[in-house]
Amino acid sequence: MPPLVNAHFQREFHYVLHDFERVRTLIYRHTGIRLKTSKEHMVYSRLARRLRATGYIAFGDYLDFAERDGGEWQNFVNALTTNLTAFFREPHHFSILSNQLKGIAHKRATDIVSLWCTAASTGEEAFSMAMTAVDAFGTFTPPVKILATDVDTQVLNIAQAGVFSLDRVEKIPADKLKRFFLKGEGENQGYVKVRPELQALITFRQSNLLAPEWNIRGPFNAIFCRNVMIYFDKPTQYKILKKFAPLLHADALLFAGHSENFYHATDLFTACGKTVYRLNSNLAQGMINGVSHV
Repeated sequence: MPPLVNAHFQREFHYVLHDFERVRTLIYRHTGIRLKTSKEHMVYSRLARRLRATGYIAFGDYLDFAERDGGEWQNFVNALTTNLTAFFREPHHFSILSNQLKGIAHKRATDIVSLWCTAASTGEEAFSMAMTAVDAFGTFTPPVKILATDVDTQVLNIAQAGVFSLDRVEKIPADKLKRFFLKGEGENQGYVKVRPELQALITFRQSNLLAPEWNIRGPFNAIFCRNVMIYFDKPTQYKILKKFAPLLHADALLFAGHSENFYHATDLFTACGKTVYRLNSNLAQGMINGVSHV
């Protein structure tokens, strides 16, 4: 089988079409991510770093090794996972979350509010949720718990540290930046660190949405699953949504990404705003009555 090469250059590692198709099969089977056929160069570029690190010169041999070795398998997944994020990305969602939290605070201020950020990446989304909670409750110690998960352990380590370069926070309003971040000095100049009060609201944990069991307990008042479903086919999306449903309060919200919709799962969720969903009314009523139909 001929290597996947451009006529103008020779690749550093042996890489053939079969290798690319094998990568597509493996990443789909274990994470649900469906790589497009146009991504062969991206796959080569990202995994070439792992071949250099492990000493392999052929993709086929490296993939054999990755499937045998649990540690390298996680590196394989990390290398192929896309982690595009930003603070207060899709800002209308945080206005809606703020209104929801204020309503909860008004009705039952002593209850613990549980939120789940399902694709935490390097932490910007989870910390944006935490800042929203602090503002909604008017205190740095709101009755809020945020679970932040991701399949990629490397980005979770970055999120856990809560340290960001100034260019990553430049779009945050100055007043928020001053209240929620500590400015680095000396060797930390050019960086900011999230205040410890925000970090205390969040638990970061590795989790794969395609795993048979999530080991995650609800009920949640809101789930952020934004810009994740675009990597899954419709059957996989439905499977995940069906597992979300019983983890939600009857009046909870599910936030999707700007280019996602769940109209193929109207038996589970109903749109109630721009890429915001509620449980199907029958499911919600069943939960109120203590009966789950999912």
